[in-house]
Amino acid sequence: MGEHRGVKFPREVLDRFSSLGVDLPSYFSAGHLGTRMGIEVVEAAPEKVVGTMPVEGNTQPYGLLHGGASAVLAETLGSVGAMLHGGPEKVAVGVDLNCTHHRGLSSGHVTGTATPVHRGRSTATYEIVITDESGRRVCSARLTCLLRDAPRPPATA
Repeated sequence: MGEHRGVKFPREVLDRFSSLGVDLPSYFSAGHLGTRMGIEVVEAAPEKVVGTMPVEGNTQPYGLLHGGASAVLAETLGSVGAMLHGGPEKVAVGVDLNCTHHRGLSSGHVTGTATPVHRGRSTATYEIVITDESGRRVCSARLTCLLRDAPRPPATA
């Protein structure tokens, strides 16, 4: 396992992206929304993506973890897995997200783990299980991403 900016990547993933001249840390991101919500991806591979998110700052008016925050964590982790599966030649675009919320939380952190259900040439589906600090399931989610060809840089003269 190699590490970039605190995220553990399998060596073959790092090698695959760098061999094509792709700067993985700039290509790989939780995005602006994920950053504002405090999402931290701690492990990333096509077979498994793990990330955390604080409950504080991501609550609804009753003080409980917002279901939409769980959805953002789920889509972030599943999209990262799909992106790594597709490689630098593809862009992962979420097309379907389903979340079932099992329990409310008012404090602490949640951990999401995304594992593949299907990894094909044009789509990838991930199951994302979000748990509390005691390992109790908070949310079950499923994300399907379309794998589109990555835009090619303009030819130089």
